Amino acid sequence: MKIAVGSDHRGFALKGRLVQMLREAGHEVEDAGTCESQQVDYTDFAEVVSRKVSRGEAERGILICGTGIGMAITANKFPGVRAATAHDVLTAEMCRRHNDVNVLCLSGDMLGERPIDDMISIWINTPFEGGRHARRLDKIRVIERSLQCGDEAAQ
Repeated sequence: MKIAVGSDHRGFALKGRLVQMLREAGHEVEDAGTCESQQVDYTDFAEVVSRKVSRGEAERGILICGTGIGMAITANKFPGVRAATAHDVLTAEMCRRHNDVNVLCLSGDMLGERPIDDMISIWINTPFEGGRHARRLDKIRVIERSLQCGDEAAQ
């Protein structure tokens, strides 16, 4: 699976661990930065990763900032991107199972040194459940189209 990964300075250390783990698991990883621990704006890296997922240049994305929240807000501005923050294996599983999340947003501050292997593996391997959840995602797509093209596109 091709996964784009990005972080700001607060997620820099965790991103390094993640990139290595994903590559060792056999995934193609594109590291979108940051490449240093100096202060940067999370929006810059969220844009790069989210644009890749939105355009189909990456199947999934992982973004890391202090809380993961700013990354999720930015990522969700891109068509077709469904970004959510996850803090444990349950939220990682459910965001895939019920929401088909394709950009996982993590907290560089709150996850700390906690092992994240299981969390990431579950997020990558959990299938979308479909059913009533697919109907809801279809409604989200209609909203996206209406915002991109005017209200006529939604009908």
